[in-house]
Amino acid sequence: MEFSLLGPIAVTTGSAELSLGPAKRRSVLALLLLQPNTTVPLEQLIDSLWEDEPPEHARTVVQGHVSRLRATLAEGGAEAYGIELTTHGSAYLLRLPEELIDAHRFGELVALARPEVAPGDAVPLLREALGLWHGPALTGTVTSPPFAAAAHALEERRLTAVEALGRAHGVLGEHEQAAAILYSAAVNHPLREGLIAGLMRALFRTGRQSDALEWFHRTRRLLNEELGVDPGERLRGAYEEILRAEAAGGGRAKPAGGARPAGPASAGAAGAPGGSRSATDRGPQPVAGADRGPVPDGTGAADGTRAGSGRSGAAPRLLPRAPARFLGRERELAALTAVLADGGTGESPLAVVAGPAGVGKTACAVQWAHLCAGAFPDGQLFADLRGFGEGDEAAPAEILRDFLLALGTPPERLPGSAQAASALFRSLVAERRLLVVLDNARSSAQVRPLLPGGPHCATVVTSRSRLDGLVATDCARPVGLQTLGHEEGAALLGAMLGPERVAEDPAAARELVDLCDGLPLALRAAAAQLTARPRWRLARLAAALRDERRRLALLSAEDTGIAAALRMSVARLSADDAQLLSALATSADGHLNASLAAALAGYDPERTQDGLDRLAEMHLVDEEATDVYTISTLTQLFARDERGESGEGGKHGTGDESKGE
Repeated sequence: MEFSLLGPIAVTTGSAELSLGPAKRRSVLALLLLQPNTTVPLEQLIDSLWEDEPPEHARTVVQGHVSRLRATLAEGGAEAYGIELTTHGSAYLLRLPEELIDAHRFGELVALARPEVAPGDAVPLLREALGLWHGPALTGTVTSPPFAAAAHALEERRLTAVEALGRAHGVLGEHEQAAAILYSAAVNHPLREGLIAGLMRALFRTGRQSDALEWFHRTRRLLNEELGVDPGERLRGAYEEILRAEAAGGGRAKPAGGARPAGPASAGAAGAPGGSRSATDRGPQPVAGADRGPVPDGTGAADGTRAGSGRSGAAPRLLPRAPARFLGRERELAALTAVLADGGTGESPLAVVAGPAGVGKTACAVQWAHLCAGAFPDGQLFADLRGFGEGDEAAPAEILRDFLLALGTPPERLPGSAQAASALFRSLVAERRLLVVLDNARSSAQVRPLLPGGPHCATVVTSRSRLDGLVATDCARPVGLQTLGHEEGAALLGAMLGPERVAEDPAAARELVDLCDGLPLALRAAAAQLTARPRWRLARLAAALRDERRRLALLSAEDTGIAAALRMSVARLSADDAQLLSALATSADGHLNASLAAALAGYDPERTQDGLDRLAEMHLVDEEATDVYTISTLTQLFARDERGESGEGGKHGTGDESKGE
């Protein structure tokens, strides 16, 4: 017979698991197992089982649970294992060999492991110990403070063992294995400084310096935002150790010219590290021409001197604050760096981050801009072009005025025309190392006057449209942003709600990701609903979201939500395209081809194909393969609602947008 605390509360005998009954009965057993061979007072059981005031019949309830547990254990053959649940006055005692409890075996294995002295022996011992875990500790117990504290204490012991296993692999020179082990724990516990410090050292020793340093900057920001504190001695020590080793030439894969990679690392934050990787897989490399001096701190701050420009003084820093709880997207961040580092042609590199409403385009672009701000010592400019906002889109002249003022142009010297302002802007930045982020662009024509011309400048544009015109005329490189998979979506929910709340019901977390179509905006709105309802389990919200009539409303939070985002996209459509989208929403499963779309909309084939192409360019449908189109569930629900409200083909814009640019 074996007792499990390191995951769901369970009792197994042979290959069978005993039926333990409801949560309170499992909780009684868990409390007795946490104090084996020790009398546990009835009052302690009552205090632990009820978070609020216990009912008058609490004693009777506990006595009933103990009686049923005694019978269940007896039916499982407890006597043969030397197990006995006895009553001692107003207390209970569970007598048993402690090695039958997985938490006890875990502790013994960890105690035997000596990572620094005998790492070869420590690795199998620690792996066996961690293999005893089957989920968050004490899963299935009530959610009272005593059980939360006990689960937290067990989790601390697990993390200590993970850190020890990482150290053991490090002593053996197995740094890839160490990084792989420490990574997942670091993602779920981003404020645990010892864990992050170990991961930083492991990444650095595999040659991924930028990965290691980016973890430091990310953790430092989280500590400041969440706790209002600076990094402690262990985290600072790892950071300084890496910097000293780099200065001494101790790092591997060092870029030419001695410049350290400027951006976030892809493999070190995307998943379990390991294996050979291409230049893109190694993560963002230095942007061309960025021969920086002091190591940037990741916030965009420079040393006050515009390197290489011959100018001094404060450079404009117009980036919005870095996105909160930004996770993942390492592949896209690395792709941005690969595009924007391509300055060898003498042209100003240009990237377009495109994707559907709510997929996180702005967050991705701003995150990259903050991480790589040190490569642009002459400043970072940012503008919301309002291409998909409620009001009018921003005129280029308006944005150029703000840019020129930020670059130090006196108000009286601002040109009167947009063309002159654009020319002056290009002239001012021609020799600078400048980053321009143009968010929420509607069309290529809106973007072109805002593009810098200098070879050392770089531009990131975000849009719901692919902006094919920029690709054709300005050699823009597209960086597509896809929806999140189950693992990434659950990680985002964990970052918003706390990993423990998500880990207690991983199936519900996966369902929430599906119900939100993997859109970060929808997942954040769902997390806001759960944050406002701390007693709700994830499964309860998932059940509510299954009702398609309520889903869009539930995936909204005040002035933000997926319905509002989709409304801005649909408002930019012509009447014909809005009607086509509304017709596509009636598809049974969201999968269709041009012939079916034409039948649903009542259009001729050519008109249908043109409309599908425009909807795909706007990411309102996805062309998965030739003549294979899909429309997401949330887009379908929105289009159906719009159809119902209007009584016809849906609400639409002015009718001239379908011609594109």
